[in-house]
Amino acid sequence: MRKVVVTTNVTLDGVMQAPGRADEDVRGGFEHGGWALPYEDEIKAKAMGQGMAQTGAMLFGRRTYEDFFAVWPNRTDNPFTEFLDGVQKYVASTTLTEPLPWQNSTLLHGDAADAVAELKRRPGPDLAVIGSGELAQSLARRGLVDEYVLLIHPLVLGSGRRLFPDGAPAARLRLVDSLSTGTGVVIATYQPE
Repeated sequence: MRKVVVTTNVTLDGVMQAPGRADEDVRGGFEHGGWALPYEDEIKAKAMGQGMAQTGAMLFGRRTYEDFFAVWPNRTDNPFTEFLDGVQKYVASTTLTEPLPWQNSTLLHGDAADAVAELKRRPGPDLAVIGSGELAQSLARRGLVDEYVLLIHPLVLGSGRRLFPDGAPAARLRLVDSLSTGTGVVIATYQPE
């Protein structure tokens, strides 16, 4: 059976909203966008690259898919663009219609968690969720997440959308790997018990 691996940047207080750019996601008046940028270093980049190398397909929510499509195909000075262009991308959305604009993109129909449960049953490569908080939360509620790779930043924001919001189902996780970067980010890999 395929695994679902959620990889995301989070702060110590669990915020995952808009790590990459000031204007990435301003919902709720969020003013801290781009908070992960000062913590980039070679160790973090290498770990993300290794994670992508092990990924066979990606799962996106609509917002993250559109954001990635607006940014990555236009960047030619990095190794991630070629990977992201070529990898199979599954997109959970009730508002998008096919054909999707980014090559190798497939729209998931119906309930996202049901569609992902069906993908997990099919033979094929593991499925990676990058960001896509609402999708990750939906999959967690259904017990479909097999692994979390959390890039935990030494930062408290005090507000913003969190990976595990109030009302999320209780879960026991076990640490299976960890790595510290030179900027103080802890990359922790957890699996549900």
